[in-house]
Amino acid sequence: MRQLLIVIALLFAHTAWSGDFEDGGAAFKREDYRTALTKFGSAAQQGDSRAQMMLGTMYGEGKGVAQDYKEAAVWYQLAAQNGIPQAQYNLGNMYASGKGVEKDYKQASRWFSLSAEQGYADAQHNLGYLYANGLGVKQDIKEALRWYRLAAQQGQYGSQVNLGTLYGTGQGITQDNIRAYMWFNIASTSGKQESIQGRDIMARKMTSQQIEQAQRMARECMASNFTKCD
Repeated sequence: MRQLLIVIALLFAHTAWSGDFEDGGAAFKREDYRTALTKFGSAAQQGDSRAQMMLGTMYGEGKGVAQDYKEAAVWYQLAAQNGIPQAQYNLGNMYASGKGVEKDYKQASRWFSLSAEQGYADAQHNLGYLYANGLGVKQDIKEALRWYRLAAQQGQYGSQVNLGTLYGTGQGITQDNIRAYMWFNIASTSGKQESIQGRDIMARKMTSQQIEQAQRMARECMASNFTKCD
């Protein structure tokens, strides 16, 4: 009987946490940050990792509270340890930038990696960048390409541009104008000038047949939901 009462108590507690988190989310959406802070704080103190992540965001962005990167890092750390990929990514960014914590690329790579393994595209992009530049990890262009591809397949613009750049320059890989053009062309669907300029620079180095091939590859890549991009 006692065990049953404990289970019931835990169920009621979980319901209360969830209610506070949902109330906090609703308040956050209507920009009632003071209420959101109170509700998220209540849920976070009781172990709700989603609320811990949101508290990190609020302290990091100064919403409803004075901006405090150290406090943001504390809450991100708790949520990250509980496996929240966005918190892991945000904590990685803090270590990469030195905001709220001592700058440490090894720690950044650790948290980006945990988030990236869960499929978080921005973390995959940042991890690719660390590998491309040897920050916190041994420089490894092939590993950078792997993470950039995974992020690019989810529509991550920066990774699409970086793939175009790596193929265009031949940095650590075989130089390939066609694949460079393909990735710049895919990125250019965003309308951003950086990718358009990259595509046009590559076009000046290519024959009309090569451009046609690259455009066809880009179409096939996007039409296949990025499963046929090689």
